Amino acid sequence: MFTSSLLTVFTAVALAFAIPTPAPVDDFVDVEARASGVVALTASDLSALAPYTQFARAAYCPSSGVKTWKCGDACNSVAGFQPTLTGGDGNAIQLYFVGYWPSQNAVVVSHEGTDPTQFMSILTDIEIPMTNLDSKLFPGVSSSVLVHEGFANQHALTAATILAEVKRLISLHSATTVTLVGHSLGGALAELDSLYMTLNLPSNIHVKGVTYGTPRVGNPAFAQLFDSKVADFQRVNNEKDLIPIVPGRGLGFSHVHGEVHIVSTNNAVSCPGDDDATDSQCTISTVPNIFVGNIIDHLGPYQGIFIGTIFCT
Repeated sequence: MFTSSLLTVFTAVALAFAIPTPAPVDDFVDVEARASGVVALTASDLSALAPYTQFARAAYCPSSGVKTWKCGDACNSVAGFQPTLTGGDGNAIQLYFVGYWPSQNAVVVSHEGTDPTQFMSILTDIEIPMTNLDSKLFPGVSSSVLVHEGFANQHALTAATILAEVKRLISLHSATTVTLVGHSLGGALAELDSLYMTLNLPSNIHVKGVTYGTPRVGNPAFAQLFDSKVADFQRVNNEKDLIPIVPGRGLGFSHVHGEVHIVSTNNAVSCPGDDDATDSQCTISTVPNIFVGNIIDHLGPYQGIFIGTIFCT
């Protein structure tokens, strides 16, 4: 059970980089996307997300188990996956793993999210100033593109190492897809990775991102760039999770496209646009401010699967 002390820490983090009143919706309007409306996901759509949810869950597990793909239900649920690189310490550097998924001919990278018991991770989350992307990691990106400084700094710690392993596995297996996965802070890192891989891998490699409970990563210029480069991206939000509405839009942040909102068990919708899906079933309306959110929903269930350190069994 999530203890009251950990709940207090999580809530404090959310309060530290959120504001209760969102910016005007019209600041981020995508008229064409909004006109298309929400689309209900089918049972098949929801089932297809399960392996990615398990990859996100596995990233919280001790590297000793992940290395041999023996990390409990998360590993057992994606049989045949071959981890080749693990790293991080769960504190100054989030845990991560890279490996090959034969059934999809894909390289998978998964990042751990915020562990509230690790002080350094929390510091990363509340580091609010925005910064430009490192031009060595993100070549050709305009100076108008800004991202959360803490997320960018954390991403830079492992980016080159992960990219080298991804390239090695692509060459070794003739992989055609690279999939980036993560939950919470790990979702923010996977979002940055999705753009990073797109800019640094050959154009014939398909880049796919699936994230869970992801906070806002950058400004509207970042969202626009991301949308133009990374077409296959889903960011899954669970019910009244408040982490996806922070940092606040009034601080200059905006989500990228791809929201999937789990409204209730076996009921989820795909929401149009970036941060302008004002339909009552989408997060921006369901959780208009942190005071109506529920931090416990951040942990799940994502179609029956909970994500976090305490769920590595």
